Amino acid sequence: MKFALAQLKKNAYKEPFTFTDTEDVSELEVMNNDIRHIGEVEVQGTCFFQEDNVIFSLRIFGEMVLPCARTLVDVRYPFDIQTEEIFTTSLYRTEDEIDAEIHPIEGAVLDLTPLIKENILLEVPYRVFSDEMNSQADCITEGKGWQFISEEKNANTIDERFKKLETLFKDNDKNK
Repeated sequence: MKFALAQLKKNAYKEPFTFTDTEDVSELEVMNNDIRHIGEVEVQGTCFFQEDNVIFSLRIFGEMVLPCARTLVDVRYPFDIQTEEIFTTSLYRTEDEIDAEIHPIEGAVLDLTPLIKENILLEVPYRVFSDEMNSQADCITEGKGWQFISEEKNANTIDERFKKLETLFKDNDKNK
């Protein structure tokens, strides 16, 4: 989502400039994170000038698919992010402006896409759980070198390494 600085000065200098657009952030799927699927997100925003600063008030919303922490099934996670991003056209920045994360504008085009992606990545929760009752049926129960065994099934089986010890219990029962 790019804006020409000249266009912003023309449209947002006297009164706030509002916009609504969609942004494709599917690139986030291939990054090293838990996002399995994310398509286009909707971005609504207002832009206005204040001295040398260009202030964007953004609302980013959409839906991402994340793995369930228990069963690894897909969980749809809707998000709605409110953020304010400040850019400056000034060549001279104080340390307060650097600490306040005021972004410098380089060139004649202002690109919001990296900031949109950053805010979405900050919104990814540590873990999510599936609410569906049938998620147990959809979960992965076997993989390369492992398989899921329930407690009931495990209680009825005897480990092959301890099979010989079972004879000691039988002999003990006969002596009584």
